[in-house]
Amino acid sequence: MAEQVLVIGSGGREHALAWKLAQSPHVKQVLVAPGNAGTTNNGKISNSAVSISNHTALAQFCKDQKIRLVVVGPEVPLAAGIVDNLTAAGVRCFGPTEKAAQLESSKSFSKAFMERHEIPTARWKAFTNPKEACNYIASANFPALVVKASGLAAGKGVIVAANKEEACRAVHEIMEDKTFGTAGETVVVEELLEGEEVSCLCFTDGVTVAPMPPAQDHKRLMDGDQGLNTGGMGAYCPAPQISNDLLLKIRETILQKTVDGMKKEGIPYIGVLYAGLMLTKDGPKVLEFNCRFGDPECQVILPLLKNDLYEVMQATIDRKLSSSMPVWFEDSAAVTVVMASEGYPGSYAKGLEITGFSKTKELGLEVFHAGTAVKDGKVVTNGGRVLTVTAIRKDLTSALEEANKGVAAIQFQGAIYRRDIGYRAIAFLKHFRGLTYKDSGVDIAAGNTLVQNIKPLAAATSRPGCNAELGGFAGLFDLKAAGYKDPLLVSGTDGVGTKLKIAQLCNKHDTIGQDLVAMCVNDILAQGAEPLFFLDYFACGKLDVQVAQAIIAGIAEACKMAGCALLGGETAEMPGVYPPGEYDLAGFAVGAVERGQMLPQLEKVADGDVVIGIASSGVHSNGFSLVRKIVEKSSLEFSSAAVSDCGDRTLGEQLLTPTKIYSKTLLPVLRSGSVKAYAHITGGGLLENIPRVLPESFGVVLDAHSWKIPVIFSWLQKEGNLSEEEMTRTFNCGIGAVLVVQKELAQQVLKHVQEHENAWLIGKVLPRHTGSATVKVNNLLQALQANRPQVLHNQLQGKTQTRKVKVGVLISGTGTNLEALITSTKKETSHAEIVLVISNKSGVEGLKKAERAGIPTKVIEHKLYGSRAEFDSAVDKVLEEFSVELICLAGFMRILSGPFVRKWDGKVLNVHPSLLPSFKGANAHKLVLEAGVRVTGCTVHFVAEEVDAGAVISQEAVPVKVGDTEKTLSERVKEAEHRAFPAALQLVASGAARLQAGKLCWSLEKHK
Repeated sequence: MAEQVLVIGSGGREHALAWKLAQSPHVKQVLVAPGNAGTTNNGKISNSAVSISNHTALAQFCKDQKIRLVVVGPEVPLAAGIVDNLTAAGVRCFGPTEKAAQLESSKSFSKAFMERHEIPTARWKAFTNPKEACNYIASANFPALVVKASGLAAGKGVIVAANKEEACRAVHEIMEDKTFGTAGETVVVEELLEGEEVSCLCFTDGVTVAPMPPAQDHKRLMDGDQGLNTGGMGAYCPAPQISNDLLLKIRETILQKTVDGMKKEGIPYIGVLYAGLMLTKDGPKVLEFNCRFGDPECQVILPLLKNDLYEVMQATIDRKLSSSMPVWFEDSAAVTVVMASEGYPGSYAKGLEITGFSKTKELGLEVFHAGTAVKDGKVVTNGGRVLTVTAIRKDLTSALEEANKGVAAIQFQGAIYRRDIGYRAIAFLKHFRGLTYKDSGVDIAAGNTLVQNIKPLAAATSRPGCNAELGGFAGLFDLKAAGYKDPLLVSGTDGVGTKLKIAQLCNKHDTIGQDLVAMCVNDILAQGAEPLFFLDYFACGKLDVQVAQAIIAGIAEACKMAGCALLGGETAEMPGVYPPGEYDLAGFAVGAVERGQMLPQLEKVADGDVVIGIASSGVHSNGFSLVRKIVEKSSLEFSSAAVSDCGDRTLGEQLLTPTKIYSKTLLPVLRSGSVKAYAHITGGGLLENIPRVLPESFGVVLDAHSWKIPVIFSWLQKEGNLSEEEMTRTFNCGIGAVLVVQKELAQQVLKHVQEHENAWLIGKVLPRHTGSATVKVNNLLQALQANRPQVLHNQLQGKTQTRKVKVGVLISGTGTNLEALITSTKKETSHAEIVLVISNKSGVEGLKKAERAGIPTKVIEHKLYGSRAEFDSAVDKVLEEFSVELICLAGFMRILSGPFVRKWDGKVLNVHPSLLPSFKGANAHKLVLEAGVRVTGCTVHFVAEEVDAGAVISQEAVPVKVGDTEKTLSERVKEAEHRAFPAALQLVASGAARLQAGKLCWSLEKHK
């Protein structure tokens, strides 16, 4: 049912408010009291003569006229308690209370409040004695040149003096000459701040802050910011001087801190909060607060509002702003130019006819009336600021051009206006500082911070021949200082492969560096070389200093284990190549061996030589694409308990066990002359690595019963149903390296190796016939099967120890991702079980899926409830009945109310079809394709009051292919969702991931 709305005020701001409210389908009529010529019988908009100063009479009028919402435009009624009085009478009113409005009505209150809550502002002091004020101006150790009347002065009670004498004169004019009346009984003297002045406004319901696009007002009367101070001669929006990062900083350090501070002081602030800011070299600082829309800022901000202002205001009053957050046009700019009467801001004539409105309409411009009236059927001037002409175009330059055309079309005698509104922004854009690396997504400052943090880590790896100091163009190594006489240099390079994906999913980055070093230094051992120095390459989409530092700390520690120096490296931040949260690693090791000690000694390998196997720590760093596929198909998740007796470790942590580094333990043996060949069992497993160090005429036969195979390999073989050949060609099967030695020396070498590592005599060298296999492994499947009782025991033990978290799933239709969630939670080792599926629609496919899986279902139709809060309350009651502990939203098409989200804070999970924070809201795939990005994906996050703004649990990237449509892209992203959502649910249900104070925290026990 359409409602009636009353707007209080008579200016251009109030016309703009009425214009925007009238666009709502919820609004039947907008009354404006007292209004102006522009709000006289203009479609849904008309004026009312009701008194706005007599709040009792006004409240009765609202009841008689069935006014469902009162919107207060100017500051004076707010400071007079209009919201308090109307609310007490049962009339819904948008705006702050009298006490909350003190942020504007009392400059001394505002400054003291900012001081109490550490909100950045100019240095200041309040005075009731003009002599004390002047003494302060004279003695301050900063330019105390800004003098403000503490009370309301129609936006004109601020004097910015050129010197101390002028400032003191302003004090006397305000306090003794009563220039601003009683508003000047107290004055505030402030430090003169230098920088760019901007306006940052927000909607707030006392908890949630929803920033508007930043705007800039022009106070001076004439072009070039010359002439007298006014209430504002024009504005533009958005202000390009404020980047997204800076706006986020303003939101957190100023707007949110102000709202939180008012709440702490028992004065909840509800309405529009306006922060006038100076962008100083020390960051943004508050010049003043206003408790309403600015004029003329309102005339450029509201045209950029994409959704329904009436809904936003009602949600704000209901303290449910998070459920109806404002959405803004991001590809448009607005400029408004004020036309004022001749003589303004002093005395001026009234009653002058205004013409040209039809021309502005033809130009597609909006004219918002202020000081206008209707006389004898004509529109005439009736104030200082007469009207504003607003243009909305694709950029500021074209918007200003069009607004100026409109101003030229409007005619009245003696009209005064500026032609340069937005000139500072246009100059900023034209003479822009130039794009920085940070603008493109590369943060040099973060990179420098990382370098400083890792310098001591690298320095700790110094060794003879190298001091390991980072920062130069290249690193030096002195072979002579390292003790070499006739060396050959040996180099090797490698990566970690898709083991990285598990590290990223488990948010465990401290061991992956050892894998990188091990893969390289273990390789160069095959030539008998001692590793001398190491270089790393770290590439990412967005540099997370903490993550990168953990990785490089692991690399540095591994270099010490290997006896080599971390000589340098490269950190490459490549937005667009890697999505946020993903990274890649590569390593480069250089070693040396004296010419006479090189391996392998192929000419010495003989029939009957013995093969010594040296234990691996597990899977090491090869075969992880197959590992990930096996886990995906299995009954376990990476967050499940490990498959062997590993304490409280998860499967993910078990698989992330770092690769062993053999250089320090094996180098003495390799240099002894007793070893004919060494092979690193890396990619290609046992079958492909041992032949690399044998003559073509020889092969080896190994007996799998002769060494201890880690349980993880038994589990992988069983779950993947892998053949013996697949196992031995992909994995090390418990042997990280092999030595080929003469039979007579085998026991001696084995004993030496066993002082440091687990090792066994695992086979022998035999002549190989042409066409026969070089490596034959006997008894592998039997040895693997012998481990299975232990696997079964541990899985059963884990099953009895794991308490499953009860999950409720909310759907609206097919239940996108419901099938994947059900499959995941049906696994024996799942940390969660779905105990209930709720749909707000009956007969949908998602309910049938749940019923087929034996899961209880409930239908709670939202149409049967009068409000969102009532519906959410009914859902909450059913969730409580089923003892639900976690909620998953699987295609649930309702926005949850603030109270519901707050009650279930940290317990509601959702998946969004993009890599947040990019492409929020609906139509994500369309926005991705329009933006032309090459990578998208999905994000699983906790639900917050602001849509798509909760803490991210996990993300999975999906490439955007050439020729992709919304449909094809959607299908691939859904596949990623089916993997990411269940995995994230298991992380939260297991306690590995949790929400704390709005941020994602990882369990220290789970992520050591």
